[in-house]
Amino acid sequence: MTKSSSPNLPYLDTAQVRACLDIDDLIAAMRQALTFYSDGSVVQPDRQLLEVAAHGGYFAAMPAVGEAVGVKLVTFYPGNAARNIATHNAMILLFRPETGEPMAIMDGGLITEARTAAVSAVATDALAPETASVLAILGTGVQARAHAEVLPRVRDFPEVRVWGRNGSAAAALAAEIGARAMSAEAAVRDADVVVCATSAITPILRGAWLKTGAHVNAVGWNTKDGRELDDEAMGNVVIVESRRATAAESGNIRGSGATADAEIGEILSGTKSIDRAVTTIFDSVGMAIEDVAAATLVWQAWRTANRR
Repeated sequence: MTKSSSPNLPYLDTAQVRACLDIDDLIAAMRQALTFYSDGSVVQPDRQLLEVAAHGGYFAAMPAVGEAVGVKLVTFYPGNAARNIATHNAMILLFRPETGEPMAIMDGGLITEARTAAVSAVATDALAPETASVLAILGTGVQARAHAEVLPRVRDFPEVRVWGRNGSAAAALAAEIGARAMSAEAAVRDADVVVCATSAITPILRGAWLKTGAHVNAVGWNTKDGRELDDEAMGNVVIVESRRATAAESGNIRGSGATADAEIGEILSGTKSIDRAVTTIFDSVGMAIEDVAAATLVWQAWRTANRR
């Protein structure tokens, strides 16, 4: 056994990750990662999820091998919201594909936040009408803010609407991002693009509210049996990152009995096509290759900035 050629393994904290994360480059990286996943170029097992029953939390390991090699270790503690602590905490480890040597460790919280919104941006760009102009965001947390920042990279939204269970939080977010706070139904009615980013375990989005041709990004997750969308909403065209992952982890799909019409990577590669005039649901559960690809992007930018 020989010693690693990188004895001082770099650790990138949240601030360093933020400084190295270019959102437009991230969207492009997610587009590539999703395409590679669906064409079979990625080796990725099911998310290994362990319940921390004594404390109401979950611990997950998410490895992936593609053009990059790495793993995200993440915890999810829903009860942290009441403690004013982040509900998700994560670390990402990257390894050199050619030799297996460890290259870097970095905080995964911001990466998880940003890559989720970037994946939604990829789906929105591929599925939403090109004339989309009204964005509705259901939720007031980290992902709501991330989507409000990232989705305008692929569509122009002169009108943004916000709903949250906490009216004060919704009003504060609306003021922060230049939106209007309103009821969930009012926000969704006639909206072109809808984001569901809540911790709901029972549906908060009704299919009856969706106009024909609307596109929904469903990214909230609160256990494999929790749902944000009702059966009517899930009766539309459903697109996923991974058929296998959503069958195991998506409460929206498991609870409604819906099946995926396509993976987003299949649409990006042209293997499958979807009419933009139909109502589409992008049900996202997150994948390891997204985290590893995003972390690699950060690592490359950090090395360039530090001339390594």
